[in-house]
Amino acid sequence: MSRKAAVVALTALAPISWGSTYFVTTEFLPPDRPLFTGLMRALPAGLALLALTRKLPQGAWWWKSAVLGALNIGAFFPLLFLAAYRLPGGVAAVVGSVGPLFVVGLAALFLGEKPTVRSMLTAVTAAFGVSLVVLKAGAAFDTVGVLAGLLSSLSMSAGIVFTKRWGRPEGVGALALTGWQLTAGGLVILPIAFLIEGAPPALTGTNLAGYAYLAFGNTAISYFLWFRGIERLSASSATLLGPLSPITAAVIGWAALGQALGPVQVLGMLIAFGATLAGQLSPRGAKAAQAPEAADVPTAEPFSKTERNGQEVSIDLEVSEVRR
Repeated sequence: MSRKAAVVALTALAPISWGSTYFVTTEFLPPDRPLFTGLMRALPAGLALLALTRKLPQGAWWWKSAVLGALNIGAFFPLLFLAAYRLPGGVAAVVGSVGPLFVVGLAALFLGEKPTVRSMLTAVTAAFGVSLVVLKAGAAFDTVGVLAGLLSSLSMSAGIVFTKRWGRPEGVGALALTGWQLTAGGLVILPIAFLIEGAPPALTGTNLAGYAYLAFGNTAISYFLWFRGIERLSASSATLLGPLSPITAAVIGWAALGQALGPVQVLGMLIAFGATLAGQLSPRGAKAAQAPEAADVPTAEPFSKTERNGQEVSIDLEVSEVRR
C-alpha cells in the first residue's frame, strides 16, 4: 500500500466512525438532548487529550485554537442541530453534503488550491449520491433550517481550510492540537447547552457507556485521525471522505435497526462511494502528495466533518454527533 493510500485509509476511519453516532445516540443515550450530547462528546475528549499531552497553546495559538475549535466543533454542532430539528433528516443531510463545494472555494481563496472541473464534478456527484441515499419524497423545506444547514457546512469547511493553512506549531503533535480544538469547541457549546436544554439529565450506566464511546472512540481518536489526515491530504481530497459517514449510517440503520435500504439507496451509496474514491486520485501530471516522515513534523499549508450527513439516520446521527 502506498503512503498516500495508508493516510487516506486512516483518515477515512473518522467519517466511518461518525456514521455510528445515530445508532449509539438512539440506542444508548437519553432522548432530545443534542447539545448536551455534543458537549459530552467534545469537552471530556478535549480535556483528556490535554491531560495526556500536557501541552497548552502558546502565543497566537491561543486565539487560533479558539477559532478552529469554534469552527470545527463549537459553531458547527449547534447549527447542525438547528438544521436537524427544522428539516427532515434527509433534507438536512443533503444540505450538509455541499461541504466539499465550500471547501473547494475556500481552498482556492486561502490555500491556493486551484479548483478544477474534476474536483467540482466530484463534489456535485458525491452530493447527488448522498441525496439518493437519504432524501425521501415529499420532503419539506424550511428557510431557517436550510440556512442553518448551509452555515454548519460553511463553518466546518472553513475550519478544515484554516486548520490546513495554519498547520500546527513546531514541536506540537496532532494529538495536542486535537485536544486544543475539542476543548475550545466544548467550551463554546457549554453555555449554549445549559441555556437551551437546562440541567443535565440523570444518567444510567447505559448512557454513560454511550457517552464514553462518543467522547473517546468517536471523537478523541476520530478527530485525531481526521486532523492528522487533513495535514497530509489536499483540502478537497479530505472533505470528499465525508460521504462515508452517511453511507455508514445507512448500512448500520439497515443492519441494526431494520431500516429499509432499497435499490435507489444502494445506487446512491455506489455513486457517493465512487465520488469519494475519485476525490483521492491525484490530478494527471501532478506529483502525489507525500506524507511527512514523522507524525509530529508540522506542516504550514496542507490540511474537512465535514462531519458527513446521511439519511434520516444520518442527520439525526449528526444531531447525536454534536465534525462538525
